[in-house]
Amino acid sequence: MSQFIDARTSQNASLANSIAIPILVTNTPQLFGQIGLVTTAGIGANPRVQFKGTVSVQLPLALVGITITIVRGTLATDPVIYSATSTFSLSILAPQVITFSADDFNPPITPQLTYTAFVSSNLLGTIRVGPENFDGVLYSD
Repeated sequence: MSQFIDARTSQNASLANSIAIPILVTNTPQLFGQIGLVTTAGIGANPRVQFKGTVSVQLPLALVGITITIVRGTLATDPVIYSATSTFSLSILAPQVITFSADDFNPPITPQLTYTAFVSSNLLGTIRVGPENFDGVLYSD
């Protein structure tokens, strides 16, 4: 039977259109969430982390790809545990809400597991508008 170990939330922007953060460099990750899960409270076999999150962006009027990346660590160069790209067409005018879920099965156990979520765009003119959040829950057997 699974047991709950820890959960954390990183809430960068709670409301739609509550921020306006331009992505100024193409294909360069921008941090939008970070969590640290404490593993010292009776962790058992088969640890696993489940993630979910949301990023909302206003897109330029062009074909654009938005990439969400989650790493185990704090830097974009740390081990990637999830990456997905959504491509949007020229006809989209309203902000786009991108949601995701991911898992990290059997991560190396340290006193704290840190995960960082990044967003990037392959085209200038993309603006992060909110909401933005990143959540993680650690379970074990």
